[in-house]
Amino acid sequence: MTWRCTGIRWHDGLPAIGWCAEGRGERSSPLVYGQRLAFAARGERHCLGVRRAGKRTPCPTGATVPGRAANAQCPECARLDRSFSVAADTNAADPRTYRVYLAWFGPEMVKVGITAEERGLARLLEQGAVTWTWLGRGPLMATRRTEELLRAALGVPDRIAYARKRAVRGHLPAAADRAREVAELHARAAALPGWPESLERLECETADHAGPFGLDGLPAPARVVTAMVPGGAVVGRLAGAAGPDLHFEYGLVVDTRLLAGWELTAPAADDTTAVPVAELPPLAALGGQDGLF
Repeated sequence: MTWRCTGIRWHDGLPAIGWCAEGRGERSSPLVYGQRLAFAARGERHCLGVRRAGKRTPCPTGATVPGRAANAQCPECARLDRSFSVAADTNAADPRTYRVYLAWFGPEMVKVGITAEERGLARLLEQGAVTWTWLGRGPLMATRRTEELLRAALGVPDRIAYARKRAVRGHLPAAADRAREVAELHARAAALPGWPESLERLECETADHAGPFGLDGLPAPARVVTAMVPGGAVVGRLAGAAGPDLHFEYGLVVDTRLLAGWELTAPAADDTTAVPVAELPPLAALGGQDGLF
């Protein structure tokens, strides 16, 4: 029975590594900052299939996935997944209540987004939002229209590249300063005309994820793993986690989206294959589109 990594999972504000095995369901391993982690990739990286309503359907072909891919799905499973995706606007009839939020990742890095109310803070933790506030709640299409209104009127994007987020994590301003930036943008948003009548507006109540992410003791990110390879090992003490990223004490960052689909085991003596890494480029050199790097 092979348990394959599904990446990081955030439960009640705490990070864990998820696992799945065909016919055995899913489980998770809690992460504790300060603990020593050591793992190596085994065999080939396989598609994780499609997860819908808390249940995972295995990939029908057991397809392999490239080691550098951000998504541990084959093209067929990815297309099926997006056919039910709110983000891809393919599920407009979703009857659930949604919320609009402002999320701050660094100076002048604020985005607007929506998430199902039942998911609570999960979406904000998954994206690595450092400071955030709700803007409103209501039907899906009302929250989507509000998101588009704010993007156009305030010039805030609906996505920020993960590379830009991780590049600033070791150099963040004080919590009061980042909360002030979010509150000022919330006030500008609230003053705009044209909000959908079916959207319930919410007062500004900024919250901060410095504690859940372990940001106060985080070393400045210096290098990032660019792919996992068979026999490649990662060993180090975990300093913190934010979004999909694991931050190690010596400045190494591991994007757990790259771990998804692999069988991970304790390193063996013959695990001498080097894991590809890259130096983090200066923030000014990074583009604004979302992506793996």
